[in-house]
Amino acid sequence: MPGRTRGEWHDGPPEWRLPRWATLWIPVVISLLAQLPASLWISRASGLTPGQTAITVLIALAGPLALIGARRFPGPVVAIAAVATSVDLLFSERGGPPYVALAFAIVSAIVRDARVWAWVSVGACWIATLSIAIAQGRADWTPFRIGGTTLGILVMFGIGEGLRSRRERSRSYREHLAQRRQSAVQAERVRIARELHDVLAHSLSQINVQAGVGLHLADRRPEEAREALASIKETSKVALDEVRAVLGVLRAEDGADPSAPLVPEPDLARIPGLAASITAQGIAVELDDRLDPARVPQNVQLAIYRIVQESLTNVVRHARGATRVRVELEERPDGVRVVVRDDGSGSRTPVSESGGRGVLGMRERAELLGGRLSAGPADDGGFVVAAVIPSKEVP
Repeated sequence: MPGRTRGEWHDGPPEWRLPRWATLWIPVVISLLAQLPASLWISRASGLTPGQTAITVLIALAGPLALIGARRFPGPVVAIAAVATSVDLLFSERGGPPYVALAFAIVSAIVRDARVWAWVSVGACWIATLSIAIAQGRADWTPFRIGGTTLGILVMFGIGEGLRSRRERSRSYREHLAQRRQSAVQAERVRIARELHDVLAHSLSQINVQAGVGLHLADRRPEEAREALASIKETSKVALDEVRAVLGVLRAEDGADPSAPLVPEPDLARIPGLAASITAQGIAVELDDRLDPARVPQNVQLAIYRIVQESLTNVVRHARGATRVRVELEERPDGVRVVVRDDGSGSRTPVSESGGRGVLGMRERAELLGGRLSAGPADDGGFVVAAVIPSKEVP
């Protein structure tokens, strides 16, 4: 994904895999080539009768042919291969070629979640084969042969378990990566929704108020009505540029759309203009700014601006009879403190933890930077929004 910075997740090198047809047919072909020609040569060299040769060939073919169904029926396939191997060991007195089909069947069963089938069928067949060979007093079954065969079976189980663990780790990694991708996408959607809400809510509130003023004064005071229309034009232009800048992030793969206007990111320097725009709508804003912009990181300045913007917008939209708003910005040992208090007579019900979308967006901005925010009716009347944001750089 283009545009990632250091510390972000990455896909890693692509994992090479055999084609699906290869994983099915390569074991079948190798087993046939290892077992069928050898069984024919041993039958001829041993002077077996045609009937015995036919049985030897059928035993050699049973395992490889069963492997064709290993993808859909790994459990029964390993059981068939185990039985065929036991019959081959007991029928071939002089010993034949290794029954390669059993090795592939064991690995396939374990990797394809048929471990119980593999352990039970192979274990039962091997114990039964040893018991029959010992009961028959077979001289060709030496301790070395028994130990070597047992070790070979355990090695195949070990290979299967290793491949299974590797596949599970790979699956877990892919799932974790998909979750992180989804979380990143969701976080970006929330961020863009928050930006759009803050821009549109403030601008549309101003436009709504100015439009009402313009309609009220259109006949009696046309000059003031023109001023209101000019304010609407300027506000809508700024809002349109900011919305296009946000949408430009969505359209461009690398996060920058060359056709979108370059809008400066809001900071502390724009708060006086924000206060003036609210004052122009008939609500006096008293700004007490004791912050040094040089000591406040840019991401904290943006959060402060958006919190003040949303708070003032809510005063215009929801505070009944509000005539004055006081905005306090100061630096404290635990971070930057932001307080917006109005003298309106809005709802006296405390704001819930979730609040509306505006309060939720303000709280998210504060918490993303390690801060906290509260909003609700003040004890002496009006409504107060208070936030404390650590004055340090947070990614």
